[in-house]
Amino acid sequence: MLYLHATIVTVNPDRDVILDGAILVQGDKIADIGKAEALLDKYLQEEKVDLTGRIVIPGLVSTHMHTAQTLLRGAADDLELVSWLCERIWVLQGSFTAEDGYAAARISIAEMLLTGTTCFLESKFADRYGFDGLCRAVEESGIRGCLGKIVMDIATYAKDSEWAMHPGLVEDREMSLLGAISMWEKWDRKADDRIRVWFGARSPGGVSDGLYEEMTAIAKEKNIPITMHCAEVKADREFFESQNHTPMSYCSSVGLLGPSTVLVHMVHLDDSDVAKLAETGTHVAHCPTSNAKLASGICRLPSLLNAGVNVGLGTDGAPCNNTNDLLQEMKLAAIIHKAASYNPTIVSAEQVLEMATINGAKALGLQDQIGSLDVGKKADFVVVDMRRVHLQPYFSPVSAVVYSVTGRDVECVVVDGKVVVQGGKLMTMDEEEVWREAERRSKEIVERAGLTEKVKGQWPLK
Repeated sequence: MLYLHATIVTVNPDRDVILDGAILVQGDKIADIGKAEALLDKYLQEEKVDLTGRIVIPGLVSTHMHTAQTLLRGAADDLELVSWLCERIWVLQGSFTAEDGYAAARISIAEMLLTGTTCFLESKFADRYGFDGLCRAVEESGIRGCLGKIVMDIATYAKDSEWAMHPGLVEDREMSLLGAISMWEKWDRKADDRIRVWFGARSPGGVSDGLYEEMTAIAKEKNIPITMHCAEVKADREFFESQNHTPMSYCSSVGLLGPSTVLVHMVHLDDSDVAKLAETGTHVAHCPTSNAKLASGICRLPSLLNAGVNVGLGTDGAPCNNTNDLLQEMKLAAIIHKAASYNPTIVSAEQVLEMATINGAKALGLQDQIGSLDVGKKADFVVVDMRRVHLQPYFSPVSAVVYSVTGRDVECVVVDGKVVVQGGKLMTMDEEEVWREAERRSKEIVERAGLTEKVKGQWPLK
């Protein structure tokens, strides 16, 4: 298939932007890329798709999200963190069935594909959600999924009894760590290599030192990557101080740091933490909307980037973002640090697009396959229709994508050379069936959790 006449933002090593460009897809790979005129002359017999008026970007890579939580979109708005987590989210998640987990995975993936995310990192899927169903949803949909299965053995947050987990979410070493290894053996590299299974460790204070050490040793032995929330809120910082550590000195002490680890949020860091991340090649997932909505704080993104830390972008879960649209996340990532620093040049649109593409791919260990549009890489790309009043005029394709485009402007999505979204419609799932099932199950979960009178807005419904 020859895609023609688009503005192509390659994010290749030279960061080329090709006007009137073309991409040749053969099988699951990009076979050629360049000017449309040149590729037309070379590939006369290829089937052609005219993309005049569109911008093509690499498939977006979300380095942090919670697929189960999409069923809880809007269920815990405008609450402080302890109430949000302990009185709403954990109670609701502790009432899930495996069928709910599958429905949640499907609507999460549907939304991600429709808004241009072609690869994602699930942070910590609980056993009760049904990991097989998550993998099945990835396999059926055509998306790429790096899937973290939860590892834990302590049922509080930061060892604080006030932050106790719902009993339905509590797992021990056997269920969590050994269960994750079992799922890795069963599912890793399945679905034409689109599935990768990760360890999804709970935050420090939710895992004993011994279990961390066992997990990190197994991770190194079997090459299983690790993702973990870290230094998200002030309570995390207080926990590290109670252990006579900074966030990164603690992580280093239990073997968590390294190029196969993605640490999430990373708001409450000091200079030594930033230096340690850079030294060890540990990756960071930046989630500005979640951090702002839950009042966790603002990540030190400029310091991390200046130190050479690889930073990707994530939406986090729907209850603390309300959308899985990484295009919207890019805009806030580019803007919030300008406001915090009084410096409009501190983070550029180009840096943010890198975070959502090639940096994300690097964080997931997939930079040789995805994250940029290069010959020989997987044919994962997104077509944005710019022929709309809210997107015209524009002068920089990158700025237009970061500051103006949202997921609703995505026209076509290709993963592994296959068209999974066409004309803004899903090709691999029945969209109405997906959202109707999610709507039904979300209400059942709220009822099962006994929260019907609490999960509602502040204004009266009549």
